[in-house]
Amino acid sequence: MKPVELLGQALSRDGTVLKLIRRSDEYVILANGKSLMSSRMHGSEEALATFACRKARALEQPRVLIGGLGMGFTLRAALDLLPPDAEVVVAEIVPAVVEWNRGPLGPLAGEPLLDSRVRVEIDDVAITLGSRHSQFDAVLLDVDNGPAAFAASNNAGLYDDRGIAAAFAALKMDGVLAVWSAREDRKFEQRLRHGRFVVEVEPVRGRLKKGGPSHTIFLGHKSPGR
Repeated sequence: MKPVELLGQALSRDGTVLKLIRRSDEYVILANGKSLMSSRMHGSEEALATFACRKARALEQPRVLIGGLGMGFTLRAALDLLPPDAEVVVAEIVPAVVEWNRGPLGPLAGEPLLDSRVRVEIDDVAITLGSRHSQFDAVLLDVDNGPAAFAASNNAGLYDDRGIAAAFAALKMDGVLAVWSAREDRKFEQRLRHGRFVVEVEPVRGRLKKGGPSHTIFLGHKSPGR
């Protein structure tokens, strides 16, 4: 068995214990002892950015919000797609996760936090959404395990009717809300439609063409007349 090295530990606002560990060349973030994310499987996180930034990449000075930094793979994929004049706001509620990305996790995704287009806010993404009316061309949510909250029960508020309404309000017209989920969720899809979004559902694999578990990307488009 490969030895496990504890690189960091933090407590989230709701009491969840987060740990960053390394096994050989694999990095894993644990939430209360359960694997939340691994450096060996991030294809669906990259797909989240690809789907979300399809329109924004062609705009002048696009503004994008990413909720949840994770290991930086979603941020890196978004930066690789977006133009030089883009602004990407990253809302991460756990300060230690940001520090891990500035430390041992940084090289994994090519040090995305060093990009001058990135601005990090140590805050709940729900607060960021609620205070930014019609400001973003794309909002990406990779928080917890998606609509079925895993690491923190208070994350569920992002995915209820009020959270969806906040995301809708924070988007510019023709903007897109992209939500990563560990599984299909018909009820969440219905809530998005009820929240005036035009909805697409994209099944993806954790390692994309190399397979891995099935994940889901929900896309909500804010279209005129909705």
